Amino acid sequence: MISRTKKEKIIKEAAIHEKDTGSPEVQISILTKRIEELSKHLKKNVKDVHSRRGLLAMVANRQKHLKYLEKRSPKRAAALQRKLGLKK
Repeated sequence: MISRTKKEKIIKEAAIHEKDTGSPEVQISILTKRIEELSKHLKKNVKDVHSRRGLLAMVANRQKHLKYLEKRSPKRAAALQRKLGLKK
């Protein structure tokens, strides 16, 4: 779980406008950070199957958001993927 301050920092970096909290860019950025932290947890706790299931759900959710963003605006999707270090 990411702290409130980390989440606010991520939102500020990815936001399109000042009060933006729900754009695909923000949601993908938050999911990416949560995925990174949960991956670290799972490296230490290999037998934590419930968290692994949650991780897979988050990855699928991020893929859905990326697919939506690519349909709506391929340029924004490509820029976000470069910024977050996602492949494509």
